[in-house]
Amino acid sequence: MQVQPYLLFDGHCKEAIELYRRVLNIEVTMLMHFKECPDLSMVAPGTENKIMHMEFRLGDQTICASDGRCQGKEHFSGFSLTLNVKTTEEADRIFAALSEGGEVQMPLCETFYASSFGMVADRFGVPWMIIVRK
Repeated sequence: MQVQPYLLFDGHCKEAIELYRRVLNIEVTMLMHFKECPDLSMVAPGTENKIMHMEFRLGDQTICASDGRCQGKEHFSGFSLTLNVKTTEEADRIFAALSEGGEVQMPLCETFYASSFGMVADRFGVPWMIIVRK
């Protein structure tokens, strides 16, 4: 059994994926728009070019994403995506980029369990924990 995160960006998936491509060097492995649905009567008007389903690789993990219902009300809570990185320089770079337009919940700092640890919600509201283990 495998647990696979599925992020619903409620109309902002393309922008989120562009950010993750730039910051996290993700690889999109599958992408399907609503206009590709065999029954277009199930597609809300104006959403034809939005992302119905996509998959991307982040490190060794596959994460799914979608524009969802395209109401512009994404809400992520009750979880965090954790990035285990190798150096404090990499942590600093990623944290700074994810913080742009987002909300820092805990600045990067040294802790008893990590050379660097911080928490941030990116501009789409996705919560991230960045850690460099000691």
